[in-house]
Amino acid sequence: MPRARHSLVYVGLKSHVIAFDRKTGQEVWRTPLPAKYKSSGSLVNVVRDDEGLFASFAGEIFSLDPRTGSLLWRDQLKGLGTGMATIATDQGGNTQLSVLGEATYQAQAQAAAAAAG
Repeated sequence: MPRARHSLVYVGLKSHVIAFDRKTGQEVWRTPLPAKYKSSGSLVNVVRDDEGLFASFAGEIFSLDPRTGSLLWRDQLKGLGTGMATIATDQGGNTQLSVLGEATYQAQAQAAAAAAG
């Protein structure tokens, strides 16, 4: 049964995109992203707009069905490395600020761990 867009919350973490029911917190689906280089980081950038759901991870971009989590397509962005990629769409989806905030947090955590070690 299709769910209305407003009823799901999407989370990207450790090579997965997970959808939760907004009201109950129950997991609706979980999709592992088949990236070639999964060890390049745990951050999965996720964008939902009026027409789709997109994720970037380990230097690749993925399109998923927002209702089922099924992988629709992927592009390995060949020649660009495995760095963090941001996503914006013509439909208004944009997570650049949250991705940059997470990147800053991860860099600070690594620096703190190096200083403590």
